[in-house]
Amino acid sequence: MNAAPGPTGAKPALRSQLVWRVVWPLVLSWGLGSVTALWLASRYVQGAYDRALLDDAYAIAAQVTVVDGRPRVALTSHELETLLYDHSERLYFALRTPGGGFLAGQAGVPDAPPLADAPYAFGDDHIRDRPVRVVTLRRRPDDPFIVVIAQTTEARRRLLRDLLTTSAPVQVAFLLLTAWWLRRTIGRQLQPLGQLQDAVSQRDADDLSPLPAALAADAATRDIAHLGGALDALLAKLARSLAAQREFSGNVAHELRTPLAGIRAQAEFALAQDEPAQWRAQLEGILRSETRASHFVDQLLALARADEAQTALRLKAVALDELVQDAILRFLPRADALGVDLGVDLDGTGPERPVLVRGDATLIDGILNNLLDNALRHGRAAAPRVTVELARQPAAGDGAAGRIMLAVFDNGPGLPPGEHERVLARGAQGASPAPHRATPGQGAGLGLAIVRRYAALLGARFVLEAAPRPPGLVARVWLDACP
Repeated sequence: MNAAPGPTGAKPALRSQLVWRVVWPLVLSWGLGSVTALWLASRYVQGAYDRALLDDAYAIAAQVTVVDGRPRVALTSHELETLLYDHSERLYFALRTPGGGFLAGQAGVPDAPPLADAPYAFGDDHIRDRPVRVVTLRRRPDDPFIVVIAQTTEARRRLLRDLLTTSAPVQVAFLLLTAWWLRRTIGRQLQPLGQLQDAVSQRDADDLSPLPAALAADAATRDIAHLGGALDALLAKLARSLAAQREFSGNVAHELRTPLAGIRAQAEFALAQDEPAQWRAQLEGILRSETRASHFVDQLLALARADEAQTALRLKAVALDELVQDAILRFLPRADALGVDLGVDLDGTGPERPVLVRGDATLIDGILNNLLDNALRHGRAAAPRVTVELARQPAAGDGAAGRIMLAVFDNGPGLPPGEHERVLARGAQGASPAPHRATPGQGAGLGLAIVRRYAALLGARFVLEAAPRPPGLVARVWLDACP
């Protein structure tokens, strides 16, 4: 079972964590290095002392002569003592037969270590409970004697102890100095991170402005600078999201207030009447108001889906001519009911072949639906006419696919100059002439705003223009053609 995370205050600081994660490997490396160095030093010291001990054995063996088959040391006791003198250690000497018998020297010298193929051998033993190092030497296989020398080992141990006590404090001081330097350096490197934390924690909840540029400039590493940039990008996304939410709420409150108030007024008026004919008239008005409100809610949901599609949109080849024909057939009954002449012109796309554009079928269908709905709602005239046109615009460069222009024409009252851009705002109402103005509360709605948003997601260009032969209005969308 995983333990529950403790409070934030119980967690170690990042600087301490980094210092410990660096210092502990250093301490471990120092410990292993010290043990290895001590072992190597012990071997080298042992080798040096063993070599000196072997030289003494060779020196004594050189002074041994064989007279009548019996080995004799051609040294006086004073000469032998001088030869074996050591100011720091005690040496013991014995001359033995190959079988181990004592010939000369000092009693109590340990038995000789067995010789193999080498002329000499080393071993460890004790003399009067004192550890000694013993060397056995037989220069030639036919020599009738073996030289044995033993030496106490206090000097060797003292040398190793001196090496350890001399180097350990220096290395410990070096480790402490390294830890202090690491803590100071890491703290200085992490200082911009603390400043970044303070800048974020002291900020008001509604402050989504970018972080101060000085924080990124003071960052010692690009990682902290990238973190600041990532936070700025997150704040920008949150700001856009909050702005979209506020705009969405404002649109809902603004656009639904009028139809809902109309529904309530009509319902109150109907309740005050006694005639069934009045009830029916008011119920029909309520139905129309509810239809407008439902239409607006659908448009709001379409905009919300467009904002969500921004991160998951995958553009591919779409048959634009088929989408146009399907949209015309879908709106034809409504156009007939309104007395609008609804048609399509595909001659501008050239010979009969599929008109393929790079886009998303759902978004393009949404563009067609909203443009046709807007034209049927507001393009009112004595003989109303709405036409959808497709035209191919070749690219200037060789091999480029060019663009396809989708245009929706109407012969309604159009818009005054300067209103084309303003009417694209969400919920804006065009300043159409009074006789052709939409029903109060209906407005331009969100249709053109949805078209503008969908076009932006598709990388297309969308403009509103006066009709080539006024009066009227034309909405043009340029989409990238597929090769």
